[in-house]
Amino acid sequence: MAKIKLTKNELKAQKDALKMYLRYLPTLTLKKQQLQAEIRIIEAKARAVTEQKRKLEEGFRSWIAVFSEQDAFPAGIISVSNIRKGTANIAGITIPTYEGADFTRGDYDLYRTPMWVDIAADHIEKAISLQLEVQVLNEQVRLLEKELTTVSQRVNLFEHVKIPETEDNIKKISVYMSDQQVSAVVRSKISKRKIAGQSAGEEALQL
Repeated sequence: MAKIKLTKNELKAQKDALKMYLRYLPTLTLKKQQLQAEIRIIEAKARAVTEQKRKLEEGFRSWIAVFSEQDAFPAGIISVSNIRKGTANIAGITIPTYEGADFTRGDYDLYRTPMWVDIAADHIEKAISLQLEVQVLNEQVRLLEKELTTVSQRVNLFEHVKIPETEDNIKKISVYMSDQQVSAVVRSKISKRKIAGQSAGEEALQL
C-alpha cells in the first residue's frame, strides 16, 4: 500500500475515492449477477439443443446399417457452404448469434440413388445445423465467462481491498488531523500562559 499524505487535500481525495467505489460497486455487482444468470440460460439452451440433436440422430440411426454398405451413401454429398451469424448485446458484451447454415449437396444419380439418401441427407443437415448452433452457444458462454471473470475481480477488488483501504486511510488522516488540532490548542494555551507570565514579570519589575 502506497504511503498517504496526512493532509486535508489527501483526506478529500480519499473521501472522493470512497464515494466512487461505493457508487460503482452496486453496478458491478448487478452486472456480475446478470452475467451469471445469462450464462446459466445459455448453458441450459446448449444442453437442450444437444439433446435435440441426440434425439434426431436416434431417429435415423436405423439408416446406419444401410450407410455401411459399400457406396450406399455418396461420399461428400453434404457440405456447409455458409454459416449465418448475427450479433447480440448482453450486459454490454457483443456476442455472436446463430441464424442458420446453408448446405451444398454434391451431384449424384437420382435414378441409381435410393430415395432414402435424400431423407438421410435432410436429417444429417439438421444434425449439423444443431451442432453449429451448439458451437455458437458455447462461444457465447466463453465470451460472457471472460467478462464475468473481469467483473468478479473488480467486485472483489472494491469490496476487499479498495473500500477497506480507503476507509482506513480516511480514519488515519482524520485521527492525525484531530491530534494536530489538539496539539495546536495545547501549544496556543502554553504560549498564552508564557506571554501572560512575561507580562506579569515586567509589571513587577516596573513596580
